[in-house]
Amino acid sequence: MANPTLAKHFGPLPPTTTASGSLADSQFDAEKVPFTTGDPDPMTISGTTGKTAALLALVVASGMWGWSLVDPDTGSSAIPGWWFIALIGAVILAIVTAFKPQIARFTGPLYAVTMGSALGVISHLYNAAYNGIVLQAILATSAVFMVMLVLFVTGTIKVTDRFRGVVIGATVGIFVFYLATLLLSLVGISIPLVSGPFGILVSVFIVSIAALNLMLDFDFIVRGTAAGAPKYMEWYGAFGLTVTIIWMYMEMLRLLSRIRN
Repeated sequence: MANPTLAKHFGPLPPTTTASGSLADSQFDAEKVPFTTGDPDPMTISGTTGKTAALLALVVASGMWGWSLVDPDTGSSAIPGWWFIALIGAVILAIVTAFKPQIARFTGPLYAVTMGSALGVISHLYNAAYNGIVLQAILATSAVFMVMLVLFVTGTIKVTDRFRGVVIGATVGIFVFYLATLLLSLVGISIPLVSGPFGILVSVFIVSIAALNLMLDFDFIVRGTAAGAPKYMEWYGAFGLTVTIIWMYMEMLRLLSRIRN
């Protein structure tokens, strides 16, 4: 991170799961589509959209609560003692949901609340270090989301097997890199390549991969709907999309902080 105070407390913040789109996609394949036809209440795009909006609303609400509990003027004591537990809890919920899509209707909202509260703490500290950066990150994330959605709907970018494989591979590589960086930071070892001008390029690359993961999420939702997936897959699709959006927002914060620094 660009700011030494934030880096001291948080170090690198990895995505909450290796790849929301890729995990959803692998689970989708594991379901052996097409699903059994004749489901009276199958997965729909509108249903998934509504559930995604609900999860994001929970993220925003819990994020505002987490934000309100932080007083950056108090120094290191500004960070609530529970924030790391909430972050770890969100990661565990994400992993469990990735392999058990049937419970996404329960774990999805729990993930949104725990991750949202931790994200509120992180966002407030970033905003204290770089005034206005949170609004910039939200606007940038929203803009990228809309651009990727348009590119997907218009067919400008097609999600092929090769595309899927490249994005999944790159995302897993990022996850391994962040995990290694996090473990090294715990023993006081920092990686110089993640700071300075090269660090900006690294952040741009990671934001780009996060944006491409949105395409996998969109594709999963469309294929699931076309295949007549069961209703619970709406929650799973919404969960995957929420994870990707949160990851991209976190990377936007890091990118903007490095640019402003």
